[in-house]
Amino acid sequence: MYLNDALKAPFKIGKGTHHQSLNIVANEETLQRTVCHSVEFSGIGLHSGTPVTVRLQPAPENTGIIFRRTDLENFEIEAHMKYVSRVVLATTLMKKGVMLSTVEHLLSALYGLGIDNLVIEIDSLELPIADGSALPFAKLIKDAGIQEQESERTYLLVTKPLTIKDREKFIKVCPSNDFSIRYEIDFDHPLIKHQVLEMEITPENYFSEIAFARTFGFLSEVEQLRKSNLIRGGSLKNAVVLSQDTILSGKLRAPDEFVRHKALDLIGDIALCGHPILGNIHAYKAGHALHTRLATSFFHGNSYCELVSESNLPTTS
Repeated sequence: MYLNDALKAPFKIGKGTHHQSLNIVANEETLQRTVCHSVEFSGIGLHSGTPVTVRLQPAPENTGIIFRRTDLENFEIEAHMKYVSRVVLATTLMKKGVMLSTVEHLLSALYGLGIDNLVIEIDSLELPIADGSALPFAKLIKDAGIQEQESERTYLLVTKPLTIKDREKFIKVCPSNDFSIRYEIDFDHPLIKHQVLEMEITPENYFSEIAFARTFGFLSEVEQLRKSNLIRGGSLKNAVVLSQDTILSGKLRAPDEFVRHKALDLIGDIALCGHPILGNIHAYKAGHALHTRLATSFFHGNSYCELVSESNLPTTS
């Protein structure tokens, strides 16, 4: 476990005034969840460089995750695969010409911590980058509290293997009664090289082992990205930046922070399926494009996955 100082206070889940420690696995998460009360967070957009404030609002059962552009007469964009318009360096949603960019870190925190229903008010075209990780959002959810609701959760249960490829890159999904990830990266850089992360994703594991991992990039790419009008809000405070042989942004939060961030992005992108997934995902050198192709396959394909309620989940021996 890393960043222990940030993780001292446990999460709580409750219904009414009854609370219990967040020590649950996927098959025990029986009820839908929202936050107990509204909370907000301000920052700047990584690519736009513009100031932005996000407000998380509780939402009724079966609402899903909805973004509301308060700067555009409360125009709403559902966190859904059908609105994905761009996946270069970040995941961007667009509905009726209205755009919302860099949604993956907040969606990752919501998915990882088991939030089903939420209205996210935002006053700009891009989510704040914060420190480059999902930890500020995860702590925001912790501050808001997690509230159980009346309705059962509905899962996407993987029933047959599925593989998506792009040359040597791939994502393979296999049936399982929990949600687990094996992520592999392989960079031609002496401080990254080959890294593997493998774990079951529970709210506690997500918060302590994944949420803190920051986005990363290379100094050699910065000038070209800025010429392309990107990363205008980027700095050494919101990303791990590497030169040819040095980390310019200080000490890593974990030796394998790079692969942990890739897993963080994957979780945020598959949140766009609209339902928690029960299956094992093995990703090799993947990125937003393959992640969202997987989410699209889940959304459209019924030959290898099916929607099931908690009461209809297969029993384990």
